[in-house]
Amino acid sequence: MADTSRLTQAVDRFADRLRAAPQSRLQRGAAAEALWLARELAHRAQVIEAPEARPRVMPDAGMFAAADQITVAAHDLALVLSDEGQVSEAVLLVEEAQKRAGV
Repeated sequence: MADTSRLTQAVDRFADRLRAAPQSRLQRGAAAEALWLARELAHRAQVIEAPEARPRVMPDAGMFAAADQITVAAHDLALVLSDEGQVSEAVLLVEEAQKRAGV
C-alpha cells in the first residue's frame, strides 16, 4: 500500500479553500471545477476497485457540497491506491484543479 498522505493533505487544503470561498467565487467556476475533480477521483477509485463494473457518476449535490465531495472521493481513492506513481498523479490532479478553480 502506498503512502497517500500527500493526496489527503492536498485535497484537504483545496476543500478548506472552497469552504472559505465566497459564493460568488463558487458560482464563477470553483464549484464546477471541484465537482469535475470529485467525479474524476471517484471514477479512478471505482476502476481500481472493480475494473469489470461500469463506474457510477458522482451526482451534483450543489456548490456548497463541492468541498465535501472532493474530500470523500479523494479519501476513497486513497484507500485503493497501490503505488507512489498513482499517488503522485492524483496529487497533480488536485493541485491543477485547485489552480483552475482559483481558490
